[in-house]
Amino acid sequence: MMDGATYEERRGQIETYFDRTAVAAWAKLTSTAPVGKIRSLVRAGRDEMRGTLLSWLPADMTGMRLLDAGCGTGALALEAASRGAEVVAIDLSAQLVALAADRAASHLASHRVNFQAGDMLATDHGRFDYVVLMDSIIHYRAADAIAALETLAARTNKAVLFTFAPRTPVLGTMLTIGKLFPRGDRSPMIEPQSEVRLRRALAEIPGATIGQAKRIKSGFYFSQAMELKTC
Repeated sequence: MMDGATYEERRGQIETYFDRTAVAAWAKLTSTAPVGKIRSLVRAGRDEMRGTLLSWLPADMTGMRLLDAGCGTGALALEAASRGAEVVAIDLSAQLVALAADRAASHLASHRVNFQAGDMLATDHGRFDYVVLMDSIIHYRAADAIAALETLAARTNKAVLFTFAPRTPVLGTMLTIGKLFPRGDRSPMIEPQSEVRLRRALAEIPGATIGQAKRIKSGFYFSQAMELKTC
């Protein structure tokens, strides 16, 4: 059952989860440290998804601005910066942002990344050539997720690349199994989206068209990437 939390309520839940509950586990998951079989499959899925989104970005991003909305520990932001982009990397979790900045400190392109803790929808970030949301809207209701994409698309020159949790029987079973774990060990509820309804809603965004898409499943990691072209 979806709890019907508003964007603001769910945003607060996510911030609390990462800052107070899961930052150590997330730091380990996104490192090269050994993990168990379940988490290793999740890590592999996330690595494949990040690689997919990066493959949809230009190899040379010199002079471009990119917003990494929900940057986590900063791996995608650093790769975009290494291609020449000026990156704003933002996350609700101040703990994750601090970890990302610490990991980036010795990276040659770190001077092109501005790490911030805050709301990815804040208007003071300005315009971007590309916006990337890797697993950043999977916890929001369909209406809130679509509104977020529309808000960001209006400030994006080329494309918004995002992922969502596709509504399928397989994912439904996985979410049911996940409920067997203690509440403190789980992230805020994932909100699966109907791909058909999502495409229909995105098609109504002025000036936007849907481009590439790719679905990735690796153990308990199940997510779909989609490109929303804004040019």
